[in-house]
Amino acid sequence: MSSWLGGLGSGLGQSLGQVGGSLTSFTGQISTFTKDMLLEGVEEVGDAATELHVSNSRLAEVEASFTTQKSEYDRLRKLHAELEEKLEASEIQNKRQSAEYRTLLQQKDVDISHLKARQSGLQDEIQKLQQSAQSGSIFPAVLPVTTTSSGTTSSSSYLSRPSGSPQGFHGDEMDLSDVIWSQQEINRLSAEVTRLDAEVAHWRRMSQASTTAGSGNGDQGEILKFQRTIKELREEMSREVDEHQHELAALQDAQRHKMADITRRHREELAEYEERIEELEEQIQSGGQTSSSSDASKLPELQKTIQSLQEAAEQREKQLAELSASLEEAQGKQASLQLEKNEVQEENAGLLQNYTRLQASVTELQTRVQEQEGKTLQKAQFDHEIQVLKQNLTAAEEEIERLKNLTSDAEPREEVEHADILELNTIIGVLRQEKEILEQEKLNLQERLKGTEEQIGGNNVTDSGESELLDDLRVELERREKAVRATEEERDTLMSELEELDRQNQEATQHMISVKEQLSGQLKEAEAEVTRLTAELNTTKDQKRTLEQEVETQKVRTSQSAFTLNDLHMGKQQLEQKVKELKDKLGHAHEQSREARREITELKKSLQEKDERLSAARVELGQVGERGTGAQGTEEELAGKERELSDLRRELDEMRTSQDKLMSADYELKMENGKLKAESEQALGKAEELTKQMKESQVALNRTVREKDTRIEALKLEKNQLDGELRQAERTLNEQNKQYQQTIEELTRARSMDASALQMELERAIKVNQEKDMEIAQLRRDMEQLASDHRDTNEMLSITVSGQKQLTDLLQEKDIFMDTLKQNAADIQMEMENSISVATKDAEALRQALEEKDKQLGGMKEENSHLKEEIDRFRDQQSRPQSLAEPRTLDIITELETEITQLKSSRNGLEEQVQTLRRTMEEQQASLLLSQQSLQAQQSELEQAHARNQQTTLNYDRLIHARDEDIARLQQTVDRLSVSQGRADSPPMQGDVILEEDKTQTLNQENGNEKHDLSKVEIEKLVRGIKEKETEIIQLNEKNLSLTKQLDQLVMSRDEVGKLSQMILQKDLEIQALHARLSMGGVGGHSQDVLFLQQQLQAYAVEREQVLAVLNEKARENSQLRSDYHRLMDMMAGKEAALLKLQQENQHLSNMSDPSGSHEMFKETIQNLSRIIREKDIEIDALTQKCQTLVTVLQTSGGESGAGSGGVSSNQFEELLQERDTLKQQVKKMEEWKQQVITTVKNMQHESAQLHEELIGLQGQVTADSDCSSKLSVDYARMIQSYELKERRLGSLSQELAQVQQTITQLSSTKDVLLGKLGSVAQTPEVVVAQSSGASLTADAPVHQTASPVNGDKLQEELVRLRGQLAEKENTIRTLQENNHRLSNSASATETEQRSQAVEVRQIRERLDAQQRSVREKDLLIKTKGDQLIQVSEALRNRENDNEVLKQAVTNLKERALILELDVKKLKEENELVAARSREKESEFRALQETNMQFSLLLREKEFELTALSEKAATVERMLKDKEQGKSGELNQLLNELKSMQEKAVAFQQERDRVMMALKQKQMETSAVQSELQHVRDKEQRLNLELERLRNHLLEIEDSYTREALAAEDRETELRKRVALLTTSSSVVENASQQASMQVESLQEQLSGAVKQRDDALAQLRTSQDQVNQYAVSLSNLQMVLEQFQQEEKAMYSAELEKLKREREEWRKKALKLEDQASALQMNLDEANSALDSASRLTDQLDLQEEQIEELKNQVDVRQEMLEEAQRKVMNLLNSTEGKIDKVLMRNLFLGYFHTPKTKRADVLRLMGSVLGLSREDVEKMLEDDGRHGVTGWMSSWLGSRGAQSVPNTPNRPNGAQALNSSFSEMFVKFLEMESTPSLPAPRLPVHDIKTLSAPPPRRTGAAASSNIAGAATASKRSGESNPFLAPRSAAVPLLAGSSSGGSGGHLLMKPISEALPSFTPVPVSAEASAGAVLKDLLKQ
Repeated sequence: MSSWLGGLGSGLGQSLGQVGGSLTSFTGQISTFTKDMLLEGVEEVGDAATELHVSNSRLAEVEASFTTQKSEYDRLRKLHAELEEKLEASEIQNKRQSAEYRTLLQQKDVDISHLKARQSGLQDEIQKLQQSAQSGSIFPAVLPVTTTSSGTTSSSSYLSRPSGSPQGFHGDEMDLSDVIWSQQEINRLSAEVTRLDAEVAHWRRMSQASTTAGSGNGDQGEILKFQRTIKELREEMSREVDEHQHELAALQDAQRHKMADITRRHREELAEYEERIEELEEQIQSGGQTSSSSDASKLPELQKTIQSLQEAAEQREKQLAELSASLEEAQGKQASLQLEKNEVQEENAGLLQNYTRLQASVTELQTRVQEQEGKTLQKAQFDHEIQVLKQNLTAAEEEIERLKNLTSDAEPREEVEHADILELNTIIGVLRQEKEILEQEKLNLQERLKGTEEQIGGNNVTDSGESELLDDLRVELERREKAVRATEEERDTLMSELEELDRQNQEATQHMISVKEQLSGQLKEAEAEVTRLTAELNTTKDQKRTLEQEVETQKVRTSQSAFTLNDLHMGKQQLEQKVKELKDKLGHAHEQSREARREITELKKSLQEKDERLSAARVELGQVGERGTGAQGTEEELAGKERELSDLRRELDEMRTSQDKLMSADYELKMENGKLKAESEQALGKAEELTKQMKESQVALNRTVREKDTRIEALKLEKNQLDGELRQAERTLNEQNKQYQQTIEELTRARSMDASALQMELERAIKVNQEKDMEIAQLRRDMEQLASDHRDTNEMLSITVSGQKQLTDLLQEKDIFMDTLKQNAADIQMEMENSISVATKDAEALRQALEEKDKQLGGMKEENSHLKEEIDRFRDQQSRPQSLAEPRTLDIITELETEITQLKSSRNGLEEQVQTLRRTMEEQQASLLLSQQSLQAQQSELEQAHARNQQTTLNYDRLIHARDEDIARLQQTVDRLSVSQGRADSPPMQGDVILEEDKTQTLNQENGNEKHDLSKVEIEKLVRGIKEKETEIIQLNEKNLSLTKQLDQLVMSRDEVGKLSQMILQKDLEIQALHARLSMGGVGGHSQDVLFLQQQLQAYAVEREQVLAVLNEKARENSQLRSDYHRLMDMMAGKEAALLKLQQENQHLSNMSDPSGSHEMFKETIQNLSRIIREKDIEIDALTQKCQTLVTVLQTSGGESGAGSGGVSSNQFEELLQERDTLKQQVKKMEEWKQQVITTVKNMQHESAQLHEELIGLQGQVTADSDCSSKLSVDYARMIQSYELKERRLGSLSQELAQVQQTITQLSSTKDVLLGKLGSVAQTPEVVVAQSSGASLTADAPVHQTASPVNGDKLQEELVRLRGQLAEKENTIRTLQENNHRLSNSASATETEQRSQAVEVRQIRERLDAQQRSVREKDLLIKTKGDQLIQVSEALRNRENDNEVLKQAVTNLKERALILELDVKKLKEENELVAARSREKESEFRALQETNMQFSLLLREKEFELTALSEKAATVERMLKDKEQGKSGELNQLLNELKSMQEKAVAFQQERDRVMMALKQKQMETSAVQSELQHVRDKEQRLNLELERLRNHLLEIEDSYTREALAAEDRETELRKRVALLTTSSSVVENASQQASMQVESLQEQLSGAVKQRDDALAQLRTSQDQVNQYAVSLSNLQMVLEQFQQEEKAMYSAELEKLKREREEWRKKALKLEDQASALQMNLDEANSALDSASRLTDQLDLQEEQIEELKNQVDVRQEMLEEAQRKVMNLLNSTEGKIDKVLMRNLFLGYFHTPKTKRADVLRLMGSVLGLSREDVEKMLEDDGRHGVTGWMSSWLGSRGAQSVPNTPNRPNGAQALNSSFSEMFVKFLEMESTPSLPAPRLPVHDIKTLSAPPPRRTGAAASSNIAGAATASKRSGESNPFLAPRSAAVPLLAGSSSGGSGGHLLMKPISEALPSFTPVPVSAEASAGAVLKDLLKQ
């Protein structure tokens, strides 16, 4: 409501208002104009404060946009949930309608089957009649007629056969083409029925003619010849008809596919167009609004998800509509079919007519296809035109938006306005032209539609699809017409808005001119204020310096916090990566478990079948001797398989522990399997119960439906739980984000704490973070687990559907002649999944069919009884005239009775056959159950195999780890021995790599084998398993080879090599035997068993492939959804992090700018003030309008009234004028008050903006410092590492030097000397530096003393502070210089020390040379021998380790071989069982096939007999009627002939059926044999190739083993010789070393001890080697070590010197900077001295200003008196004009009522009641009555339900009790009185704020900049001593924004104002009160 009131009073300083059509657009225009006025003068200020201000405003906008986005997100989430519910409801409805549709289609199928049965009966009857006619005597004249008719019958009968078995309607995929096809089939069958009726009548006539013609006197030869010709003609005609039928079927399929594609494309295009139109409408609606661009990336994604859901719902609704339409059409077609059936029975058609009709239908189909293509082209053209129009429309909308932006951004110039208006006019003209083009196109479309309707009117029933297309086109045309109307309405609204814009621009220009004139005067006063602000600038500079010092202290803390934050972020990222990896692993484990289950089931099946086959093969092997070798090979292969299986089982037992987590998913999968089995059993039961009692089927269906309902409910519950958990996860994520924020804030607070507390806090935060991350990971895992379970359940439901369809296909393959039964079974399966209602309908339909059969039987019985009665009547009639006819009638009666008994017996036989069929179906069901149980057992075995496979991989990993540890140990020993022994590291590394490669190869091979083709025979799976094991053996052998090649010096015993070679030979023999057995077994005699098993396995493999495809697709969808979800979560996290950062910065700014925390209070006060100002503006407008109307009323009344009343009217007129003047003054005061509020708000904003700029600068410095510190820390870490390396090297050197005692003592003495020198040198520079620093201090002190005159307390404090700072800086410089000197001295000392050390070392070397020459020679010998010994021992150790590894591998292989043998034995037994079962199943299957065929034959025979009997009864009846007068002899003859013909026909039919069955069996057997032959050939080729490769490989392995064994023996002998030589040489070395000098005595003793130990035992060889190595290395490498040590020390010292030099340069630069700052401070001090000199002059100015203040106080008092008088006048005026009402005001109120939304209209009525003077109780009572029964209906009935624009509500006013008695104007006057009363006099200005009189006035830009800085300074510094409300009239601070693109976010009061705006006299308040207190007081009052 506040915006409505704002709309009433939108003309702030204008002449009151022309309120036009759209109040909201008017207010929007004025807001943009005021924004432009406030933003004027942006070019004139170019400092950084404006940019900071813009950034601050953007921060506020971002916060606002964040809140709006959050609310939008909540709304969208709710909408998402609602759409999901709608989607579920639509799916349920869709299923229900599809079920009804299927029942109708099933009824159609039943009708078709009835018609087909009738057709077959008629055909049989015709055949009988033909036989009877041919057997009788036929005249030659009649023969050609018989031939032609028989030809027609044969051709038509063959034509009546469908081209294939009728397809069942599969699920929801039924198209309109299926319905059309069924309709055509019905039409064709009905036509066939009529034709057959006509042919029956023809043959009856023929038979009658033949009987009348007399006894048969024609030749039998001619009859036979004619029959042959008839047969030939029939065959020719049947061939032709079949060809034509094939062509017609192909054309129909092509037409159906094309129609389906066209309709699908059309629907997709329609959906795209609708989406596009909706997007355009949304763009049009949201055209005026401009959303913030910061969060634009979040909304589109949410909108996309919502749109996708809406599209899915719309598609569901479309599908529902199409299904309902198809249902209605099917019903109509059923009715029309009934009518057509009645009409068709009257038609007669021959062969030529059928042929011509076929050709005509073909041509019609071709023409229709062409017409459809033309229609698609026309539709594409129409769509293109509509897209062009839409593009034009969007371009026009963009142009309008651009014009609006231009009007809002650019300066209001009349020329630009005219240009914009012209552009808009041109756009409107273009829109009109486009509208005319659209109308023309609409007319063209209507004409084309009429033409297409006329064309379609001539088509048949098959054109229903095209009529639907036409309807869709009409709907599209209507929709586009609506779009055209919408564009026209938009154009009209644009025109009206254009006119309004013109009017508003004119008013705005006038207002701008007036405002500029006012502001020109204000500008001069603002320039005078600049002088005062320059003084404040100095104070801000001082504050800036203090802030810089604080920033320097803060830098260290921020760097510490930054490091901690970086650590936290890194930890968080690592945890997230771990969570993702765990998720991937979990998904992979799920997939592996599923694949393992499937493979186990397949293995079980294959194993059972192999057992059965093996048992059969063993029986045959006992009989046939040639196949014995193959059988032995297969037995060996099976033994290997058994070993493999036992190994796999062991591994599976070990793996079960790791699969505990996946047990829940496995349990659910097993449950789903059980449900699947139950459903398949129910499906088979349904197939049986078609012929059983329907009660049992209903019970079973009820049970299945209950199970379905419970499952659906469980799924819904799971879905609800998932939704709840998702919401909970979102909440936890939000909470964790908040906790992260809190931890970050705590870290920032903890910067000031000491190091230990900070460390504790950091550890605690890290722990909390880890716990939260773990919780998040757990929740995500739970969520994903639930989602995967949900998906699994859905997938299993879909899999049940596909599985049941496959079961129906299998039944179709088995039972070729039971099409109707298969269709019903498939329909029942679909009905099971849908609902029980469909099943009950199906049962009723089947019951009706059975009842019809019963009715037919009953009708036959009734006809028989009727015939008996007529025969009795004939007897009575014939007994009187003729006694001769009695025996014939008696014969007829007896024949009829015998026929009735035959029919009964046939019915009983049929019932028995039905029972046998049921039994066979039950047996099939039991066999299916057994196969499913075996499948489950195989699944469990496959799981065990998978577990064993994983255990083998784990064993390999353990072996690799042990190998790695051995390598690491060897590496350590090698490092100890010598540096040159690094070569020995490479072979184990290579071995490791090869092991890893082998492991990856095995894993890849296993994965590849898992994805192998599943449609091959199960034998190939066993072969593949053998190949995998062979490849594993090969890889192990390759590993052994690589190890032997890498370790050339390995000594390996020949026994082990022999054992390995024997094992490999055994394996090779086993593999060869297996291959031979497989090859022989493939060609074995059990090929027929294999064929049938292969067929079953192929069916199961097809099922498994489909299941795998579904699972893969679901997994892909799941991964895609998961990635989308993660991406959305990452985006949300990024957005939230950015917003959190902004909020922290804002909080920091608010804390810095306003320590008292009044920023939030300022926001509240600004909002409340803006609301109050809007209300006051509205009341002022209302009062001014009242005044004008009163003046006009008084003038009119004064003119009309006489002279007597003239005085009174003039007095009233004067009072009204005075009241108007007072109101104007009040309005001005209110405007001044509003401006003052705005200035205070802007001052606060400027302060925050400046502080933000400083904070940004400080942040930049902090980041730079943190970078420097990070670099320093990196350098420090590097130094520490180098130092540690040096320490380690020194330690090793000290150990070596300790062994040589004399050299160590000499070096230590020289080192002590050098260290003493270093101490003496380092002490002298410190003294010098201290003296120099003291001198500099004493020199600097007098300078500062002279430079500090006593010029005021504040300046003295500033000088003291600056001196302290300078002293600190100088101290730091001195300490740095001292450090530099000390370091340089230490460096020089170290250099001298090194030189002296080198000299002494040289002397020592010269002395030692003579003594050590002999020792060196001996040591060199010792060293060489020791190196050789080390190498030999190392090689021995390596070979021993490798031998151990190979032994372990050999033992493992032996164990696996034993296990595989056991497994093969078990497999053999299982294979025997499987073979027995397969044979039983095969026999059952054959028996079932035979029974099915016999049953179909019997059914046909019985139907044939039934139709023949019905025809016979009809003919008997007719003939009795015709020949009542003595033709009974002919009747008997005719009946005999009919019987003979019937028997012949039955015999022919039986023969034909037998031949067909035999032929089909032969075809199936030949195809199976061919496929088996091909498989066996491929298998043989592969096995031969594999055998050759294995032989070559094993030969190579044997050769390599023998070569390596011989080389190892040779190496062993060589090494033993070397050891002996070494022992002899060591004794010689001992004798020589005893003669050496005293310096090497310790060495000789240790060496002799080592020689003794080496001679005693080789067990202590390692310790002696270490000691010898140490001595040799210490003596030989001592010189190198010393040189290296000196070089390293030199490098270290030089690096430290360079570093110190760099640091010295940096400190020098810093000192120069500080000197520059000191000089600048000196200059500032000089300026301050000059300012103090001029302070005496400024005191005079202060006095003058105090006098001005006194004058202003007097003026305020005068104004107060005037205001009181004005208030009194206003009261009088209100009392006088209380009962009068203004028309303009009432019109505005009336219009505003309709512009407000319905929810807010009560507030408008309350306002109207207050204006009209009604009491509040009366208004509330009326509103209550309105709420009960709509009083405001009068308004709605006047103007209708126009869409009101939503505006916010005005707040409720306080003081409700007073508001009842006083009007709003009185309250407003009281408010002004309270506001205008001063509480305390204004304070005096401080001294240092005033500039000298002689200072020249600055430029305008300078003034603006200084004003900005001063505003910030005064607000921040003197918040306690001054008040922004107390600034004088000339002190209004001009503020302005950085750019015009600040966005539309924020309130008008928050917008910056320009310099030129007027400033008015402020409201005086107390000096002690702060700005926040003043605003609080204002709000309280």
